[in-house]
Amino acid sequence: MDPYYWESAHGNFGDDLNLWLWDFLIPGFRDVRPETLLVGVGTVLNRALLPEGRHKLVLGSGFGYGSLPDMSNSAEWDIRCVRGPLTAQKVGVDPKLGIIDPAVMVAEMPEFKDLPKKYKKSFVPHWESAIAGMWPTICQTVGLHYIDPRGEAKDVIREIAQSELIVAESMHGAILADAFRVPWVAVTTSNSINSFKWNDWAHTVGVVYRPRHIPVSSRAEAIIKGAKFWGVDFDAHQPALDDPNKRQIDESVMLAARDPKQTSLRVAAKQLLAAPSTLSLWQATRATPQLSADHALAERKERFLDVIAAVRRDYF
Repeated sequence: MDPYYWESAHGNFGDDLNLWLWDFLIPGFRDVRPETLLVGVGTVLNRALLPEGRHKLVLGSGFGYGSLPDMSNSAEWDIRCVRGPLTAQKVGVDPKLGIIDPAVMVAEMPEFKDLPKKYKKSFVPHWESAIAGMWPTICQTVGLHYIDPRGEAKDVIREIAQSELIVAESMHGAILADAFRVPWVAVTTSNSINSFKWNDWAHTVGVVYRPRHIPVSSRAEAIIKGAKFWGVDFDAHQPALDDPNKRQIDESVMLAARDPKQTSLRVAAKQLLAAPSTLSLWQATRATPQLSADHALAERKERFLDVIAAVRRDYF
């Protein structure tokens, strides 16, 4: 059995954790059923992503982009659970199968247990924000630890677990924070953030997705996201993408976003232009954070483990 995951050319820890999470949850799964593709963490229930003609075992995946594949053929699809009730409704399965995002199970891995706290407050941006934003500098200004979502997945997860508060634009930044019982505040910098998938997960643990808006931090970030920056609308520069889950930042967009050679004056000007972003992020650190109830998270994890136990009985 092979694990499927969406691989960003820039790196994204929420997808990359599929490379090792399933070895912990289902030891030996790679040695059985070579015809089966394990479809796990990620917004990957998408006609453009998953191959036709191969048997697929769905464990906690979500919908959110593009169009669903035809999942009516039980000989090709074994849907044991999906990320949440919104995905279950889209797929047309029992809402009870919308259990949880499997990423929460990372907190059960021994290597992530009882980690000491090292960071008072941390910020985890969306991977698009990390590409061209001023966020490391802004975080330094407002006293936040910056966590780059493009980093090695285990390193990113440790930094989340070792924080006392997480400000998250990355959905899996919030999911992992919640799993490690770290209070979190949701923020968003653009309309490209997918609220469907956030709400899909939020419903499973009884929290509400109401992100605080933070302006994009630079001209380069605005170009990549097709957003406004200081009144200038860069939407015309954004390439048409039918499937954001497959998006890779277009080279022409990156070229347009690339700044000229940096000088001290230019750096100072960029920091001044990022002042609205700086203020908004600072305000987010003082907002009332969220955290799901212990019993709500525990109940969902127990249900997911029941699914895993059934998979072991049926596939081994």
